[in-house]
Amino acid sequence: MAGRERGGPRGRRRQFDEGAAPVIWAPKTRLGKMVKNGEITTMSDALKSGLPMREPEIVDILLPAVEDEVIDVKMVQRMTDSGRRVKFVITVVVGNKDGFVGLGQAKGKEVGLSIKRAIENAKMNMIQIRRGCGSWECGCRTPHTIPFLVTGKSGSVEVTFKPAPRGIGLATGDVAKKILRLAGVSDCWAFTEGKTKTVVNYAKGVYDALKKNAQMRITDSEMSKLGIIQGNIVIPVKEEQAAPAKTEE
Repeated sequence: MAGRERGGPRGRRRQFDEGAAPVIWAPKTRLGKMVKNGEITTMSDALKSGLPMREPEIVDILLPAVEDEVIDVKMVQRMTDSGRRVKFVITVVVGNKDGFVGLGQAKGKEVGLSIKRAIENAKMNMIQIRRGCGSWECGCRTPHTIPFLVTGKSGSVEVTFKPAPRGIGLATGDVAKKILRLAGVSDCWAFTEGKTKTVVNYAKGVYDALKKNAQMRITDSEMSKLGIIQGNIVIPVKEEQAAPAKTEE
């Protein structure tokens, strides 16, 4: 019986060889099947469907221009009978710079695989935020800032965002700048309380504030008055009926 040559591919290693066929996505959830069949074509429709997003491939199809950025890399250690075990906790933010943003975490023994898992978790936590011109100093009716004041909290960190006029920029901390930039916000004022040096809580507080921004109920008249867009969808402005002119007798 001839022996196998040394150095040849074994078992699962063959799927990583050059020239291997690409993996075809087979959706397992109802939302994934609807996206693949073309029943849902936008991320806004996917979020409005109310179905849980448990597959990162949904975001890859509906938002192909998503960018990611690592916010925090933390090493944790645990002493066991066999010795000291080291793991890495990665926090990542993803967004398309046009109204969609997500935050995710992952833990693993290797940094590269942990970053990949964190990106996938961030995509499954994607939300769409509202943008507009909520600053009374500006009134340009363009989606450059947040439309109203929102506050988010995580642990001891409390973050408050206020609308800013055009040209102010992101007057926030470095962590909030990364998240707001990927969310598509270019002008904003921020006020923080608590231990903001805890990067993870700071990031989660920013994400919580943006989530409240997306969940707050506002009327159609306010949306048209402030020029608010939801995600990357422009909300049509209703023309106000002009009052009849008074004629002098």
